[in-house]
Amino acid sequence: MELIKVGEKTYYIKNPTNIGIYKVDEENVYLIDSGNDKDAGKKILKIIDEQGWKVKGIITTHANADHIGGNKVIQDRTGCSILANKIEKSITENPILEPALLYGGYPFKDIRNKFLLAKESKAIEIESNLPEGLEYINIKGHFFDMIGIKTSDDVYFLADSLFSEETITKYHLFFIYDVREYLNTLDYLETLDGKLYIPSHCEATDDITNLIKVNRNKINEISNKILEICKEEKTFEEILKEIFEVYNLIMNANQYVLIGSTVKSYLSYLNEEDKLTYEFKDNKMVWKQK
Repeated sequence: MELIKVGEKTYYIKNPTNIGIYKVDEENVYLIDSGNDKDAGKKILKIIDEQGWKVKGIITTHANADHIGGNKVIQDRTGCSILANKIEKSITENPILEPALLYGGYPFKDIRNKFLLAKESKAIEIESNLPEGLEYINIKGHFFDMIGIKTSDDVYFLADSLFSEETITKYHLFFIYDVREYLNTLDYLETLDGKLYIPSHCEATDDITNLIKVNRNKINEISNKILEICKEEKTFEEILKEIFEVYNLIMNANQYVLIGSTVKSYLSYLNEEDKLTYEFKDNKMVWKQK
């Protein structure tokens, strides 16, 4: 982990999940997310301690386990508050909801792991509790009530609203809860005018134009792939299998629920766009291009 200063009061820790830091005064800081597990939380605390700072609060962009995994150890050791938005607050306090959502039922043992199931922590609503110098923006799509954070240094922390070109080239599909909202967020990001943008899983950049384009193009590509697959009637499992084969992905428990949930979100989106329809045959739900 590397601490990088990007403004008078704004820092971030370069990490697989980038961690934002904002100094509210000479002693106290707010974190933006907390990493993927307790070990990440301990490393963050070590960096904070080395600077002589104290963690006053953690701002949760969204309640995926790789963003709230360090919450519990940091809150236990510092007594800090955790701020989260609406549904994200509920999941932060009841993290079993994440694997349950992804699976669509009680999650089986192999998906009750640290990648999908964080330790629970106590949170408060972000509304009216955000410190001076920070504001939040709604950037839904990847998850229910995901937010980004703008600091007084004109730095935007953009959570999982954008994925890197390298990640998209390698994996193609990235988790999306609501495809239409994700596309709306991409449109919104084009209107921002900041000095620096820090997505959670990308390099910091002063220009997100190309990232927006790459993300939008991949969503359109996947939508078209699914439509092509559904020229003939297909069940969800058949669609998922073909998507994995098209992109040379390897199935495992985590990928089944993450990509499976995402494919279902694409099916919902294409149905609402009046491009796909479904019916029930022989007690099976089948999807077909309209």
